[in-house]
Amino acid sequence: MPSIFTKIIKGEIRCYKIAEDENFFAFLDINPNAQGHTLCVPKKEVDRLLDLDEETYMGLMAFSRKVGLAIEKAIDCKRVGMTVIGLEVPHVHVHLIPLHTMANATFQHKVGLTEEEFVSTAEKIKAAFK
Repeated sequence: MPSIFTKIIKGEIRCYKIAEDENFFAFLDINPNAQGHTLCVPKKEVDRLLDLDEETYMGLMAFSRKVGLAIEKAIDCKRVGMTVIGLEVPHVHVHLIPLHTMANATFQHKVGLTEEEFVSTAEKIKAAFK
């Protein structure tokens, strides 16, 4: 059964897309730790980070770096944090989180955004990605 991320990549579930290439896809987390919290995923559905082949692993890190740099340009924050946990969805994903305090990195404090805030945030990051 395809993961929720595979369904997002295929367009079966709506998302706030940030960037895409032939192998990777980035979109806003809908339950964000901070405004601009973005997920980067390989299009190839693999459950665990270390099960990725080396080329995909390195490609995911390079793609995530580009997205992270765009987030830094678009979102006011002290830095962009990166984490890979992978317990909640069985599809490798990198969290890129704009950090203001350590609380933004804990997954214990979430922010609520309106539809308009999600859309404008995605547009800002997309513009910075180009």
